[in-house]
Amino acid sequence: MHYLVFSVLCSVLVSVLLKLAPRQRLDMPQVVTWNYLVASVLSAVLLQPSLASLQTAHAPWAALLCLAVALPAIFLMMARAVTRAGIVRSDVAQRLSLLLSLLAAFLVFGESANGWKLAGLGLGLLAILGISVRPRAGAAEPSGGRAWPWLLAVWVGYALVDILLKKVALSGTPSMAALLASFSLAFVLMFLLQLWRHLRGIARLQWRNGVGGALLGLLNFGNILFYVRAHQHLPDSPAVVFAGMNIGVVVLGALVGIVGFGERTSVWNRVGLALAVVAIGLIAWGTW
Repeated sequence: MHYLVFSVLCSVLVSVLLKLAPRQRLDMPQVVTWNYLVASVLSAVLLQPSLASLQTAHAPWAALLCLAVALPAIFLMMARAVTRAGIVRSDVAQRLSLLLSLLAAFLVFGESANGWKLAGLGLGLLAILGISVRPRAGAAEPSGGRAWPWLLAVWVGYALVDILLKKVALSGTPSMAALLASFSLAFVLMFLLQLWRHLRGIARLQWRNGVGGALLGLLNFGNILFYVRAHQHLPDSPAVVFAGMNIGVVVLGALVGIVGFGERTSVWNRVGLALAVVAIGLIAWGTW
């Protein structure tokens, strides 16, 4: 169970780093770029996935390329959501992306629905509406800044990643090999973008962004590694790991955001937070 706790901590610390980045004058595109270099190296060295499946004629390179574009884009959206809406609401939106993934599983991949999953889906949609309501006199949102478009982007974006990963898995490509390929491609694409920004004078490459990216990469990879280890140590309880991870991030993210950063939440936000926990529990129960 300690692996699950470490995974939750890494996930919430990613949001904390995204929250603190503007205060340290970090350039998020550069931070995200170096994050994928570190995550790629750690994946190759520590996980050592077999890449044989990527050398076949049926390798899902189109989906992997889409992941390489979507992953950094969604990271940047998450960073903006944390800045605009705060950690509490952003983490809930991220975790409730499983609702769209579940819907895609029903409609696209032919997964069977049951009452528990449908109940969780319904409550989760209500939770999304609740967390989208802007708190009155909220400290989390800057003047004139709307949070809901970024929360919506996070919700849809992470679901898109889940769907792409499922398509890759259905091709027979091991998930760790797919992640290594996606991380590596994401780094190459983002590095080329940073070179262009540097040469055009838009944003000069700076060491401080490399340090921030290295820390983000460690946390990003740690979240994945510990989540995989949790599933390996609890092979007969995948629903417990799933629920523990998602509910743990929602609850700990709320505590960190409210206590650590003084984020304000409305009554509707708190109702949405409670509904999110119940929805995740129902979906996990229906999966068990």
